[in-house]
Amino acid sequence: MLSYLHVSGPRRRWSGLWLLLPALLVSYSLMAVPRLAAVPITGKVISNSGDPLPGVSILEKGTNNGTLTDAEGNYKINVQGASSVLTYTYIGFVKQEITVGNQPVINVTLEESSSSLNEVVVVGYGTLDKKEVTSAITHVSGKDLLTVGVTNPISALQGKVSGLTITNTGGGDPNSMPSIQLRGVSSRDAGLGPLVVVNGVPGGVLENINQNDIESIDVLKGGAASAIYGTRGSNGVIIITTKKGSQGSRVDYNGYGAFDFAAMPLKTLSASEFLAQNRGTDFGAQTDWLKSITRASAFSHKHSLSFSGGDARNNYRATADYRDAQGLDLRSGREEYGARLMLNHTSANNLYTLTLNVAPRYFKSNNADYDSFDQALTLNPTLPIFDPQNPTRYNRIQSGFSSPFNPVERLRTEQSGTEGKILDYNASLLVNILPTLTTQLTFGQFTRDYFDFFFRPSTSTYAAQYQGSMNSASRAYNKYDQRSLEWVGNYSWTKGAHDVKVLGGYSYQYFQSSGLSGENRQMPSDALTYNNIGTGLYQQVEGRNGMGTYKNDSRLIAFFGRINYALQDKYLFSASLRREGSSKFGYNHKWGNFPAASVGWRLSQEAFMKPLTWIDDLKLRADYGVTGNQDFGNYLSLDTYSGYGYYPLNGSQYQVWGPSQNTNYDLRWETAENLNFGVDFSIFKERFSGSINYYTRKNKDLLGFYSVPLPPNIQGSTYANVGTMQNSGIELQLNAQVVSTSAFTYSVAFAGATNSNKFVSFSNAAYQGQNYIDVVGLPSPGSPGTAQRLQEGQRIGTFYMLHAAGVGDDGKLLVYNQKGDIIPADKANNDDKRVVGNGLPKATLSLNNTFTYKKWDASVFFRAVVGYKLFNTQAFYTGTPGTQSNANVLTSAYGGGKYAKLTNQATTVILSDYFLEDGSFLKLDNVTLGYTPKVNLKSIRSIRLYAAARNLLTFTSFTGGDPDRYPINGLYPGINSSRSYYPTTTQILAGIQLGL
Repeated sequence: MLSYLHVSGPRRRWSGLWLLLPALLVSYSLMAVPRLAAVPITGKVISNSGDPLPGVSILEKGTNNGTLTDAEGNYKINVQGASSVLTYTYIGFVKQEITVGNQPVINVTLEESSSSLNEVVVVGYGTLDKKEVTSAITHVSGKDLLTVGVTNPISALQGKVSGLTITNTGGGDPNSMPSIQLRGVSSRDAGLGPLVVVNGVPGGVLENINQNDIESIDVLKGGAASAIYGTRGSNGVIIITTKKGSQGSRVDYNGYGAFDFAAMPLKTLSASEFLAQNRGTDFGAQTDWLKSITRASAFSHKHSLSFSGGDARNNYRATADYRDAQGLDLRSGREEYGARLMLNHTSANNLYTLTLNVAPRYFKSNNADYDSFDQALTLNPTLPIFDPQNPTRYNRIQSGFSSPFNPVERLRTEQSGTEGKILDYNASLLVNILPTLTTQLTFGQFTRDYFDFFFRPSTSTYAAQYQGSMNSASRAYNKYDQRSLEWVGNYSWTKGAHDVKVLGGYSYQYFQSSGLSGENRQMPSDALTYNNIGTGLYQQVEGRNGMGTYKNDSRLIAFFGRINYALQDKYLFSASLRREGSSKFGYNHKWGNFPAASVGWRLSQEAFMKPLTWIDDLKLRADYGVTGNQDFGNYLSLDTYSGYGYYPLNGSQYQVWGPSQNTNYDLRWETAENLNFGVDFSIFKERFSGSINYYTRKNKDLLGFYSVPLPPNIQGSTYANVGTMQNSGIELQLNAQVVSTSAFTYSVAFAGATNSNKFVSFSNAAYQGQNYIDVVGLPSPGSPGTAQRLQEGQRIGTFYMLHAAGVGDDGKLLVYNQKGDIIPADKANNDDKRVVGNGLPKATLSLNNTFTYKKWDASVFFRAVVGYKLFNTQAFYTGTPGTQSNANVLTSAYGGGKYAKLTNQATTVILSDYFLEDGSFLKLDNVTLGYTPKVNLKSIRSIRLYAAARNLLTFTSFTGGDPDRYPINGLYPGINSSRSYYPTTTQILAGIQLGL
């Protein structure tokens, strides 16, 4: 099934106007070019160290007349006369203005800029100086990222940006990817993560980026900044810029080795303790199941080698990297190698620039098995790993929680993983029509191929117990493809106190995913594992096929424009509009408009502020923007059919087909209205700087499945726009240069954010229903029910369960009923439940301390999350004496703690706030130490030795292990909804950087 996007009527006329925009800009610009007098000026531009500066922009002030310096820093320009003023600008250097006078030759020395105000910030489809920014944007240099050994480089940004929360509940798993959320949860069912833009192309694959290739990361938080990306910018935008070629040839190597150790692991009873507490049968062994499936340390190493060179007009950068990482469990691991090539070519007359980026990657991963850790927590420690009657075979486990199995056997004999190939590439052509008018065409493609594999041998005790001693295998191939074509035109005009920048563009994006899978059992041999599935006998039974395929696609088309205006470099204004169409929505709702506007006032430039010489820069700003969300499944607005199984008729098997969903022709955009007020400041000669933001965001027409009656509907739920959610908060980003001498420097960076969330409404005119939804159902044993409630007027993460009143003399949990009376928990009902806490943190904080002393450098990074509750899932299931017999328990079940009092099995699986604990914590999260010795070798340009440690210390009252293991992003923060467990890790890393 293919989707389509149809444009008609007024839309077609508007699209025609957009297509005329480049011609109009060119025509206007040509008319604006003044007739130049024959006053030739030549010269050379160098840095304060004497090096020539190629590519310096030279503009005759008040005109469109300009040029660029060549590879040797030389330039030539004709100006109107002696009164003309030439402006020299170059990134990282202080801008200079020089009146021509009677000088035929003007040589210029540009001073390097130490001012953060001239720091270049990447915004949607362009760049701005930091002082020009009028929305909430945080810029992080690549050198400021945390030193960590991880698969996804975004983890190195954790705690660096206020309002950006990055969590990874499987930190010790090398294949686990972090959850990323900006300014709170924004939808019921549509995507919650920010858009990732890599080198200007939206939709980048984070796992395909080598951290050593990152030049900078810009996080667009304000609605006015992200609205230029329309629907895909609803949850903010993360723009990653990779490093480009350098002038002169250079080779750089960066390699490290790292060890990961289990951090704050849960502890269970030993075999002797288990028997002393009469927990179950003595099978004669002494097995530490957790230790048996866990590596003492997980080793990883990574090596990156980059080559770069060229000049201002032609340069290249090529990087190759290899990484091999073990997981904390016996099976998991990830081996990968990748590369990135960036080529830039500018014509001799500066008419055009060609850019090419290519980044392939291959990896093979072996999956962790979180359920194996759950088994290790609960299995009887007197059970042996191997069969006592046949020590060459694994022991068949038949007692414990539901569906017990031998976790050591599973991790050592079963194969489960993925072979992956990723290819990202993009190419662009930039044409300098005039010094003030450029146009750029960019084509990009992101392709991901994942080939999953699984095999369980016929010797498996799990197969013997649950699958008739049959071996089993499967393969699954999944391909995801995104292609984009974008045109952007930029025009700038400066005259006197007025500065104008105009942008217009067109974007086309196509998404396609497809896949196939096959599975079988009872292959004649285990030798070929998953490579001989077709020989299995299991699928030969009539009515089975063990196969599946799928394919779906969607399209996005957009026209966008933006104008930036500055008056006297102190009154700033920006406005943008993106008109976007998506094939996912109903027939009459495919198009949406996403406007934005922002203003800024640089008070420090006012005359009345000049006496306050200690203020370097002070800017007030406000912005408003509307964004959309269409990050959900395809074809939910269409009539679709699917199969409902095979049934016999007259000796043959027939598949039954029918409608697979309730059709919703009115499915439309989920929108977010974003309002932000902010202050940027820099004082005491930039010794102290920062920003403060207050934001509010209202998400309307939330996308999600909504319960409907049967009949008249054919399915029990419809995907619809129902509900409203609101987020607000304060963000603070501070930087201080505490000490700065020739030998020693000490600087501090602080980031803090609050988030207040409220579900405003669950109904609208078309869908009227209850004002709450009970969510987060917990698994067996028993029937615990749901732990949280999404309710109008409440924050997400609201725990809704019984309110504990202590423990009775009989070891039963006591609770309050709706009248306030104390009763045994097994006598309570749903009417006695109430709001008892919340799992959404009130604030996130971080503090980074950076030191340099002569050839040494160091950083100490603290991170804190405060003001929220965690439901101790492991304590609920395995942390009390009342846990079912013949199952092991945590040491907290005995020894006088509060969980040791729950001895009565009648109340062990009843949800209450007895298991809610304060989740607040403070971490010494990252420590780095580096040494850069003086090098006197011609073959080596530089050497830096470094060591780092991650997750060193955690200060918390939470007793369920590392609180970082619990999610704080998404709709259901503060609770793990399964018994699965995987420890977090402390990482010790050492490496070397070589410049050749």
